[in-house]
Amino acid sequence: MPRTILVTGASSGIGALTARELARAGHVVWAGMRATGGRNAAAVVELEAFAVEHAVSLRAVELDVVDDASVRAAVATVGEDSGDIDVVVHNAGHLVTGPTEAFTPEQIAQLYDVNVLGTQRVNRAVLPSMRRRGEGLLVWISSTSVRGGTPPYLTPYFAAKAAMDTFAVQYAAELARFGIDTAIVVPGAFTSGTNHFANAGHPEDQQVADAYEQHYAGLTHEVGARLAAETPEDADVGEVARVVARIVDLPKGERPLRTHVDPLGDGSQEVSDVYDAVRAAFLERIGLRDLLTPRTAEASR
Repeated sequence: MPRTILVTGASSGIGALTARELARAGHVVWAGMRATGGRNAAAVVELEAFAVEHAVSLRAVELDVVDDASVRAAVATVGEDSGDIDVVVHNAGHLVTGPTEAFTPEQIAQLYDVNVLGTQRVNRAVLPSMRRRGEGLLVWISSTSVRGGTPPYLTPYFAAKAAMDTFAVQYAAELARFGIDTAIVVPGAFTSGTNHFANAGHPEDQQVADAYEQHYAGLTHEVGARLAAETPEDADVGEVARVVARIVDLPKGERPLRTHVDPLGDGSQEVSDVYDAVRAAFLERIGLRDLLTPRTAEASR
């Protein structure tokens, strides 16, 4: 069944791939991105060309997840054209590299604004309609860094993704009785096929960064290279998009809470399996087993 889907951070990388994959699957897809008339104008042209070439429903919508007005306007645009949003893919995010101490508090706050608070803005715009209908799906693009092996010099990003993952897990329980489903997709460290590392931010306090260079010379650039060296040559970031499309097409209640796409195998899945099992057992123990799956329409009656 075709669904109306909003993908955040869809100008490039996993977001762009996911938007295209979902459109090919027959859904009505809106690719949220900033500066559609500016620096992302070329991305909009490419997206529109893809839609024409493949005869799919795929359009760009201006969406800046750090701006409440922009989020509300984007959701309203989708609603006026395509009806209620059935699925949101929380993909918008930003990577930074460098010694943690050298990032100013303001920089880290900005990172959390994009990677964490942005999901809250979008949720507050779309969830009232989903709750009213007793239907909907939130797909969260997490990271193996939340619970897997983590190299240094990526700490602010790792911390933000961990916070977002916690939001996803807790939202899953709080939305279950409304019949709203949750799926967390966990990509590994794909160092090719996206602009994630190429567009990474860096710390503003150069004096502190220089002090770290005395003992960690070149590590900022080495981290990506070391991850790339450990990643299999056939690792395909497009598999993340394909996984999202498969999850969207599953029936409510049959979607896994968490799915890993990790060619590097950094241990995240093993740790997450234990974490998710402990969470499920505890909810059962305190009499909240029903929060582990979304309520069906029949159960609501």
